[in-house]
Amino acid sequence: MEVTKKRILLKDYVVGPPKEADMVASTETVRLEVPVGSKGVLLKNLYLSCDPYMRNRMNRPLEGQEETYFTPFKPGSVITGLGVARIVDSGHPDFKVGDYVWGSTGWEEFTLISNPETLFKIKYTDVPLSYYTGLLGMPGLTAYAGFYEICSPKKGEYVYISAASGAVGQIVGQYAKLLGCYVVGSAGSNEKVNLLKTKFGFDDAFNYKEEHDLAAALKRHFPEGIDIYFENVGGAMLDAVLLNMRNHGRIAVCGLISQYNLEKPEGVHNLFCLITKRIRMQGFIVIDFYNRYDEFVETTRQYIKEGKISYVEDVVEGLESAPAALVGLFTGRNVGKQVVVVARE
Repeated sequence: MEVTKKRILLKDYVVGPPKEADMVASTETVRLEVPVGSKGVLLKNLYLSCDPYMRNRMNRPLEGQEETYFTPFKPGSVITGLGVARIVDSGHPDFKVGDYVWGSTGWEEFTLISNPETLFKIKYTDVPLSYYTGLLGMPGLTAYAGFYEICSPKKGEYVYISAASGAVGQIVGQYAKLLGCYVVGSAGSNEKVNLLKTKFGFDDAFNYKEEHDLAAALKRHFPEGIDIYFENVGGAMLDAVLLNMRNHGRIAVCGLISQYNLEKPEGVHNLFCLITKRIRMQGFIVIDFYNRYDEFVETTRQYIKEGKISYVEDVVEGLESAPAALVGLFTGRNVGKQVVVVARE
């Protein structure tokens, strides 16, 4: 059977903030079957995830640039990212037609995956399938590993999370509260600040756009200092945090969204605090913790069943809405995890 599928291509390498015009809709005629003899699988994409790291994949590769953990997009090619899909044809003995999976897929209606070993089978369907783009997918595991492994938290510690209403931050804050920590988050609108305090149970939150002195704002919320900082922003925020860290504090560097659209990244001026306060600052990548995925899912699913974790998604309908949804991440338009519905089934 042949069908005409919709897809989203990268038009050209991006400089500065991404625009919808950097991406273009296209169609292609494909057969809904895997090639004879292939061990690949054919996916019908249901939900796509918009994530800040995708902006870095739009950059022109620099000559001699060290290999990074992500592959740059190529102009004229289908954009790829994480998503949830149903298998409609399979040549692999471990993947059956009708199985639900999440993992790397194309921004298109159907995607042929030649190495399905990279996909995660979805074991539990008693939660919304879209959760596997967020709460039970990569952002959730990022929060779980970053907080419990990198931050080495203890009950009663003071925890600060930037970009706290986003896909990762909202989960980190709830893990911290479940452990018995004091948690404050920042976000870019009063709506998001209210969400942190009323929906996710943060002890306090503030709108960083209304603060003229970030260091003073943090001192106001943490008069005794910060034990753990979950870093999603970078730049001026990181500088302000360093001044407010306690001795032997820990900083988990998950993302630096304030820097992604800059041709020349900003410097950090208060790094001497790492020495004087004996702070441990560590970057991490979620793929290093994929071996913890089953443990993470079991733990977090139980929290969901017990009503101990809430999750907010910002859902848009239709593949054609994906470019605007991705661009919106960098202007703060989304409230919660940004999800694109390609097909309900």
